[in-house]
Amino acid sequence: MINMKKIINTKNAPVPIGPYNQAIKIGNMLFISGQVAMDPGNNNQLIKSSINDETHQVMKNLSAILKEANMDFLNVVKTTIFLSDMSYFNEVNNIYGSYLKEGQEPARETVAVKTLPKEVNVEISMIAVD
Repeated sequence: MINMKKIINTKNAPVPIGPYNQAIKIGNMLFISGQVAMDPGNNNQLIKSSINDETHQVMKNLSAILKEANMDFLNVVKTTIFLSDMSYFNEVNNIYGSYLKEGQEPARETVAVKTLPKEVNVEISMIAVD
């Protein structure tokens, strides 16, 4: 199994802030670590101006990782969204949905948690298949 594991990292997504990689590909499956609103084009500066800006940056980071693995959002089969407060659900849901093709959305759950890394308001992880 270890021989089949391919580490996926791109300079177009934030550098991991702990002992993990941006994504791991095993066979045709890609497991993307939770992404927060760090801007890789701005020295991984955290975007916290609004939940809208945070969510767009998270989706851009996920898109960059998918692209590095020669995939896109159509390949995503499962998403997990973590929110610091469920009151952000509608805004995050609308922005998240704008990146997906209608009728091809992945399975998903959204959960509210007490805190997230770096005190962000949204973190999203994905599983994709090519």
